[in-house]
Amino acid sequence: MATATAAKPAAAAKQGYQGTDKLLLGIVLAVMGFWLFAGTAGTVAPAIMADINATNEYLDANSMNLAVSITSLFSGLFIVLMGGIADKFGRVKVTLFGVIMNAVGSALLIFATGSLALPLLITGRAIQGFAAACIMPASMALVKAYWDGAGRQRAVSMWSIGSWGGSGLAALFGGAVVDSLGWRGIFGISIAVSVVSFLLIMGTPENKPAAGSKAKFDFIGLALFIVGTLGMMIVLIFGRRLGWASPTALALAAIAIVAYALFIIWEKRQAAPFIDFALFKNTTFTGATISNFLLNGTIGILIISQQLIQLAGQKPNGDPYTAWDAGLLTIGYAVFIIGFIRVGEKLLQKFGPRKPMIWGSLIVIAACLMLMQTQVLIGTYRILAIVAYCLFGLGLAFYATPSTDAALSNLPAEKAGSGAGIYKMASSLGGAIGAAVSLAVFTAMAGTESSVIGNVIEMQGRQDNVALRQAGM
Repeated sequence: MATATAAKPAAAAKQGYQGTDKLLLGIVLAVMGFWLFAGTAGTVAPAIMADINATNEYLDANSMNLAVSITSLFSGLFIVLMGGIADKFGRVKVTLFGVIMNAVGSALLIFATGSLALPLLITGRAIQGFAAACIMPASMALVKAYWDGAGRQRAVSMWSIGSWGGSGLAALFGGAVVDSLGWRGIFGISIAVSVVSFLLIMGTPENKPAAGSKAKFDFIGLALFIVGTLGMMIVLIFGRRLGWASPTALALAAIAIVAYALFIIWEKRQAAPFIDFALFKNTTFTGATISNFLLNGTIGILIISQQLIQLAGQKPNGDPYTAWDAGLLTIGYAVFIIGFIRVGEKLLQKFGPRKPMIWGSLIVIAACLMLMQTQVLIGTYRILAIVAYCLFGLGLAFYATPSTDAALSNLPAEKAGSGAGIYKMASSLGGAIGAAVSLAVFTAMAGTESSVIGNVIEMQGRQDNVALRQAGM
């Protein structure tokens, strides 16, 4: 009975199954589990810390920074592995498994309180990252397998709305839910959306082009990559606490460097490597992947700007800005990325991928420069932030579909899952490293004024928050 049931989806796939709007909606909701719900943590981190530490200090700033960045980190570490597994055992199965894991991770976060707050918070966020590692490459490969031509470009745009659009709505959504339901409400809604996504995707014909492959996964390569990346991230996040020149920090940095060196040597000798460097011989795929990494690294600037407004900003009546107040400023980010993402699709059709990707990147750079102007009064900074968030959304909208389509269109069918995994690994690790570096610098500098910045740039208005504003800059 089980064999007959398993054969039917495979047969349906061979008969030329075409993706439906029902499947596409399920995929978009699944992708939003990471980009919208898990992505709120950076913005609402002050609210999470205040709630958990209400009666006792269970979380410090460095631990919270780890909780923020670990989701993207785990996504990046396991995304290639899960992409390869999806190719071999079924992309629908892996997508559905990721949806389930996202619900499990969200449930752990809801129960994060008291002395169990830190382990549950870290574990729940890590599981959410692993869920994203399942969902993103498998669902992207389904888009390539079940849509073609203009239909694929539309599906990619919708997928991008779930990812880039979800990230654009994260701050606004997180602030609204924190104000009305508390931060745990974010992850309660995430569970409900996961259930809907599962029901929409369930029953889709299976797609597993590498099912007959005898190749074994490169677990040694994965292990070396994990050791190197974890060593680097621990140094970035806890370097100040450990002491940048301490034996522990230097040892961790050395371990990371050696692990990466061994990883490169090992990968070049493997017939079926963890990361197939042969894919990077295609310059279009390489350009899309590297720029994807760099552009996602700027997410750290958005997190810092949101936290800075809450920690350093003050309303005319003396009250601090809440997560909702800060999140409300980002509405232009969401509107522009969702409203213009199809424009990016049209630009792709007219100019090809290269020009829209360059234009989008330049617009994002302009947005980042505007968010750095923390020396001005809060009223002026809020205006700059509103414009910057709009530009951020516009730049990503121009960039998203051309970049994703460039990566997808240049992958052979049997490498779609693992190649898409590399592309999305770049975005996840870019976000994780960008957030870790930004938060580490912000946390390290927030307690002391910088004489270098102070001698060059004069901070207007209140002087009791100068260290925070310099750290944000």
